[in-house]
Amino acid sequence: MTTRYFALIAGLLYGLVGVLGFVPGMLRPIAGPPLTIDGSHGLLFGLFPVNVLHNLVHLGIGIWGIAAYSSFGKARTYAASIAVIYGVLTIMGLIPGLNTVFGLIPIHGHDVWLHALTAVVAAYFGFARREELEAVAVDRTRRAA
Repeated sequence: MTTRYFALIAGLLYGLVGVLGFVPGMLRPIAGPPLTIDGSHGLLFGLFPVNVLHNLVHLGIGIWGIAAYSSFGKARTYAASIAVIYGVLTIMGLIPGLNTVFGLIPIHGHDVWLHALTAVVAAYFGFARREELEAVAVDRTRRAA
């Protein structure tokens, strides 16, 4: 899989998850830390705590990924950024008080391992795919010649 396809697939998945978070039938009641904004608050798929802000973040990440698909550079920036963002969210999800992003967005429970997995996969595409970066550079050199 290329970095561009990672951005597209991640964008589609996160966009879909963002939309599904607004579907009441997809949410189960939750007993967790209190939130300042509790609209659409529940467990998505019965596992992942979400609320309206969390859903909007997922939609934003999804739209960004779909837009990043347009070029290797944008896709690589998307992947690297997602790796850092979701890495930070993973750590925050483990710390009481920060695991609700100051009472705004729930990022505890099963979100922790999902954020960690997202960060690791995104890091691979954002930082570790040197051969793809070199191939893009060779292709640009050929076109210029």
